[in-house]
Amino acid sequence: MGGFFGAVCHRDVISDVFFGTDYHSHLGTKRGGMAAYDTEVGLQRDIHNIENSPFRTKFEHVTEEMRGSAAIGCISDSDPQPLLIRSNLGTYAICMIGVINNAAALTGQYLSFSGGHFDAMTGGNVNSTELLAALIDQKSNFTDGIRFAQKSIEGTASIMILKDDGSIIVARDRLGRLPVSVGRGDDGFCVSFETYAYQKLGYVKERELGPGEILQITADGVTQLSEPGKEMRICSFLWSYYGYPTSSYEGVNVEVMRYRNGAIMAENDKESGKAQDVDYVVGVPDSGTPHAIGYANKSGKHFARAFIKYTPTWARSFTPSNQSDRNRIAKMKQIPVPELIEDKKLLFVDDSIVRGTQLRETVEFLYESGAKEVHMRSACPPVMFGCKYLNFSRATNDMELIARRKIMEIEGEKGFSYIDEYSDFSTERGKKLREAICKELHLASIEYQTIEGITKAIGIDPCKLCTYCWNGKE
Repeated sequence: MGGFFGAVCHRDVISDVFFGTDYHSHLGTKRGGMAAYDTEVGLQRDIHNIENSPFRTKFEHVTEEMRGSAAIGCISDSDPQPLLIRSNLGTYAICMIGVINNAAALTGQYLSFSGGHFDAMTGGNVNSTELLAALIDQKSNFTDGIRFAQKSIEGTASIMILKDDGSIIVARDRLGRLPVSVGRGDDGFCVSFETYAYQKLGYVKERELGPGEILQITADGVTQLSEPGKEMRICSFLWSYYGYPTSSYEGVNVEVMRYRNGAIMAENDKESGKAQDVDYVVGVPDSGTPHAIGYANKSGKHFARAFIKYTPTWARSFTPSNQSDRNRIAKMKQIPVPELIEDKKLLFVDDSIVRGTQLRETVEFLYESGAKEVHMRSACPPVMFGCKYLNFSRATNDMELIARRKIMEIEGEKGFSYIDEYSDFSTERGKKLREAICKELHLASIEYQTIEGITKAIGIDPCKLCTYCWNGKE
């Protein structure tokens, strides 16, 4: 996915943007970049590959190499950014969070009438941020250009632009699938995906942007360029998985939501009489842990850390580009606590179950370590559709998803007409799905949070939440 941070003040902001961007490292592992504006130097830009080394280590000398009273930074899970663009709108730096699913069509359409060109990457693809800039530049001002781009894009695009006058323009994506927040300091303002990123730097919350809202920010104030839309579809996975525990979106804290979510799952299990004799409730580190704490607190079962992730050298299991290497590293990071595993009935809570590949490795590791029973609970419903708005699932096709594969085995393509039934544990189809997954993963039982349960845990109007990956509803 990715995240961004920007600041404009009556002082140098390079340090703020360095630390603020670094606080978004949990959202992406491919590229990191910063751009700055100084009245004497002008626009500057630096981009690094962060696949095998975190943002912090690649930009540790940035305060010596850059200067400016305005700057933006981006952690990207896709193309290199920010980019420096020179166009009819002037010279500016731009970065985005999201995905452009119709990039090929938009690129072809642009080339058909513009007589221009793009800097092609390996394979002939075009950098999504450069394509976004080309869309914006088709209009006579940034406001109209951003509106045009967001209307043209199939997918999601939250945008931050650093102009050559030292101001920042920021736009939340059209349906507010991702959060954007403004912070206020003693001598200026900042913009951030994650709220805690600026709170640690001495800024206080000024406001959140509404869906599609566009603001221009200077050191002296915030100006609204375009009002927010009324429709919102913020990503529910922000609370279940992606979001950092200390963050809040639409006024709802991530950690607190996860406690509520776990408690609702415990209530569901108690009502159905499932897994009531387990010895410990365990969270799959890291994002599954608060869900497990909520489950344990509500169920009265002891919470335990039956295995610990070794993170000093492998902070992120998905860093290697090769899937088999990612799986191997994920397994090597799991260090067991034998006294909490041997001859014990364990109930694990994970943030989600997507492909099931790493989960299979974890279950095998637990049985090899002496577990008597392993039960699994997913903090969200079965993932039935690959995300087409944020690329959450990373699936190249829906059949990589374990729930989809099992439905195909049980009933063939006909089964995809009964997604709602397969998601519901009380139906015959729902029971068959869970039995099939248990068999493949060698689980004593498996259960999922319901859509009703997770929306209740989030606590905002369900019509404002995106649940596409669970039910296919846009």
